[in-house]
Amino acid sequence: MEKKTDQRVEEKKSDEKKEIDITDLPGVGAATAEKLISVGYSDLMSIAVATPAEIIDTTGMTEALAKKIIAVARSRLEMGFESGEELLRRREKVEKINIGSADFDALLGGGFETGAITECFGEFGSGKTQIGHTLAVKAQMLKDEKDPIAVYIDTENTFRPERIKQLAEGAGLDPVKALKGIKVARAYNSDHQMLLVEKVEDLIKKHGMNVKLIIVDSLTAHFRAEFIGRGTLAERQQKLNRHMHTLLKLADMYNLCVYVTNQVMAKPDMFFGDPTQAIGGHIVAHASTFRIYLRKGKKGSRVAKLIDSPNLPEGEANFYVETSGIKDFK
Repeated sequence: MEKKTDQRVEEKKSDEKKEIDITDLPGVGAATAEKLISVGYSDLMSIAVATPAEIIDTTGMTEALAKKIIAVARSRLEMGFESGEELLRRREKVEKINIGSADFDALLGGGFETGAITECFGEFGSGKTQIGHTLAVKAQMLKDEKDPIAVYIDTENTFRPERIKQLAEGAGLDPVKALKGIKVARAYNSDHQMLLVEKVEDLIKKHGMNVKLIIVDSLTAHFRAEFIGRGTLAERQQKLNRHMHTLLKLADMYNLCVYVTNQVMAKPDMFFGDPTQAIGGHIVAHASTFRIYLRKGKKGSRVAKLIDSPNLPEGEANFYVETSGIKDFK
């Protein structure tokens, strides 16, 4: 009897830890809490995974206090190690967004994965934007999801609602409903682009939207235009690194799919093999979960080559981009 009572007490204590409000954190009063909530730090998890610099920029508090509230938030959530079995159980919640081509989906183990960043890079006309438009429609067809939303951050004026209508009709969806299920924002510079990504959390928390996909087309266009020359390379990479980690945090916390397109350049010092190389260097490469190289193939087809994945072998898939969507190459 005593053991059962002790167990109930422990469970109650555990529940109290989980139900703690951000205003209960040391040094967080009503004004500070309002500042934190206004930029997306509305619960313990968002504070626990933040850096002291992010908290300082938001609230103006001292570094010591910022570190303290992050440490307390982490201790309350009992963040630490978990077993491989628990991780496997969490992986069961991962969803796959089918693209419409059986070969392409098979290349990615069933489709574009939630909880991860998938980067597609290639020259112009290789199909990067077409895949983005297709995913924006296909994400709304996820099973067991109520009113799934796709967020499209357009940096190169490439989003076309007319194309969404064609793809929706090809997939058997109501075009008007498909367009309503996509939230589009045009980013005019790299800072604006980063801000829009941070605002996605507001759509989820404040507006209660079931965001299942974030598209950034293109990831590096503004960074490439604004940071010119070797002298600015370090600053560009640091900023790009922060941007990628924000995307990865959203993917992990809300089990959503992140799809980013990337530009390429030709290496003039490469005499053998394909001189095409993705912009962003190792920063983008390491932060991306899956990396796909797109190129033009035979008879108007496109070729997708999976060059990096944590669990899938390298391989290729040929596909066509048609009016009704992406189809297998035959």
